[in-house]
Amino acid sequence: MGKNEESGFYQEYEVFSKRSVKSPIQHQFSLLAPNEEMALSMAQENFMRREDVIDVWVVKRTNIRSMNSQEREQWTKRLNNKDYRTTKGYGYLRKKWREKEQGMLDEKEIMSWKEVKGT
Repeated sequence: MGKNEESGFYQEYEVFSKRSVKSPIQHQFSLLAPNEEMALSMAQENFMRREDVIDVWVVKRTNIRSMNSQEREQWTKRLNNKDYRTTKGYGYLRKKWREKEQGMLDEKEIMSWKEVKGT
């Protein structure tokens, strides 16, 4: 057999697992197998005996669609306006908090003078 024929025999599969009913499905690893049944068997042998899981999913990599470069560029431009979600956008708050605390202290001080004057 030639190299191209050998490489066509195996297909890439992605293995996902779920630890409990409430836990999310997590990607675990990739593997090469000749068919889905063998991929599931290999995933169970290599993963389920080491980890406590309730379910294992095996998906052929060619059945997983990812973004192409144009879509990725379009989405990153669209999603690039989220600076307000990062903490670096809130650096000024410490200064504002100090100013507010200082204002409150001054107000408390003023109120204490009034009480002293009244007695």
